[in-house]
Amino acid sequence: MKSKTRWGIIGPGKIAQNFANDLMLVEDAELTAVASRNEERAQEFATTFQIPNVFSSYQALFDGDVADVLYIATPHTFHKDLAIRAMQAGKHVLCEKPLGINTKEVSEMIKVAKENNVFLMEALWSRFNPTIQKVKKLTDEGVLGDLKYVHADFAFYALDRPLDSRLLDPSLAGGTLLDIGIYPVFLAYLFLGKPKEIKAVSNFNKIGAEIQTSIIFQYDDAQAILFSSFANDSKSDAQIAGTKGSVSIKHRFHESQGFTLYVDEESKDLELPTIGKGYTYEIREVNKCLEENKLESDLWSHQDSITLISLLDEIRSKNGISFPFED
Repeated sequence: MKSKTRWGIIGPGKIAQNFANDLMLVEDAELTAVASRNEERAQEFATTFQIPNVFSSYQALFDGDVADVLYIATPHTFHKDLAIRAMQAGKHVLCEKPLGINTKEVSEMIKVAKENNVFLMEALWSRFNPTIQKVKKLTDEGVLGDLKYVHADFAFYALDRPLDSRLLDPSLAGGTLLDIGIYPVFLAYLFLGKPKEIKAVSNFNKIGAEIQTSIIFQYDDAQAILFSSFANDSKSDAQIAGTKGSVSIKHRFHESQGFTLYVDEESKDLELPTIGKGYTYEIREVNKCLEENKLESDLWSHQDSITLISLLDEIRSKNGISFPFED
């Protein structure tokens, strides 16, 4: 009988709860450890998910032999340090998006992964979503013709939250771009590649956090129009259009359960419900890569993470989005 991949969780917050629920649906995975600086929170999480090993120190989990791969679900600002320490201890890592705050951080993380011969992947779960996978297959097969246009928006109202919340505090890398704007940017990159030119504008709150951003990616013969906001809600859908047809990915596109295909003046609805919330697919991808002794995923590689963060860096540079802890 094939042994199960042992998973540990760093940072038992809301995202980690969703992840843990889905991990329990993956046959060749088991949740064996959780670590948090808050011992009470770690114990509560362990009780909920029947996790046998609980740590109030991240390093204790890194140094122990109770997990093969660690899922890092802390706020953005802790990703680099925790991932590097885990990898230096020989642990494989799936780290929540964004992998790092900027290109410098992501490059350093990848360097450490290679030096320590361990697996590292950015947890961009949308890349493995069945809807995204199917639409990518259709576009690769030329069903939509030559792609000319991508539209994606992701917004929800969050200005009623405290200014020191994770979403709104610049000292925590708050703002829409790294939190939800990353999804529209990812989608444009996935379907159209790296743009030739970027145009972008942002609005900010009174303490300097970016709360609304509009972006245009210019290609030789295509464009992408992207938007993210905490100042309003939106449909949070997406459209990919080419010379022969188009696809409309249903709300919310980054976790969609299906899409509508428009070709030859006809439409066809395809329902692709996820197993669990949808984290199951990135978990399966990690397990598959580890079984095949791969140190990165073919579907979302180290280079993909570098390219994505470089695009986010360029948008930040154009719009004056900065964080006080950066050099």
